[in-house]
Amino acid sequence: MAEVKIQAESRSEFGKGAARRIRRDNKVPAVLYGHGSDPVHITLPGHDTMLALKTANALLLIEVAGGESHLALPKQVQRDPLKGTIEHVDLVIVKRGEKVQVEVAVHLEGEAVSDALVVTEHTTVLVEAEATHLPEQITVSIEGLEPGAQIHASDLQLPSGTTLAVEPETLIVNVTAAPTAEQVDAELSDAEAEAGIEKDEPAEEPVAAAAE
Repeated sequence: MAEVKIQAESRSEFGKGAARRIRRDNKVPAVLYGHGSDPVHITLPGHDTMLALKTANALLLIEVAGGESHLALPKQVQRDPLKGTIEHVDLVIVKRGEKVQVEVAVHLEGEAVSDALVVTEHTTVLVEAEATHLPEQITVSIEGLEPGAQIHASDLQLPSGTTLAVEPETLIVNVTAAPTAEQVDAELSDAEAEAGIEKDEPAEEPVAAAAE
């Protein structure tokens, strides 16, 4: 994974008021920590940060104006629940060659047989890899899988240098038989009954009077 260079500024103002002022300038308050060092409070450019964090487990090269450069991974990203804008970022400092554990997205590829229902039990999987060689996603083929098929963590094809950090028997994908229309209707009726929902009986059509 290529490093994304971001120019940062150190900051000495804290609190909600200071954070609001930073965001009004289209910047993002952030903190760098890790490797036993004291937390470094910084400000990141809003647009560049948003673009960089579109990539999962983005590797950032943070260059602090007038200070040092730090290689870091996003640990926690706080977003505005309505606007989706980034409000704060926690960054953990990493070293080249160091192995770290990260959650990597599971991407399904292909199609199972027509009467199968594919259930993704885990959308991500925890792996260990070098900080500078983190996979963006792990692709899993479900092509032609039939009901009863299962894919466990041990079945995943991991990139070279990447190892599992979860139990090998962890279920990732489970393929079952798709429910029939009758089963769906029965489950819906049971759910409505439990919720106390009563369906109105269909109105009877008037019987036409016999011609005299």
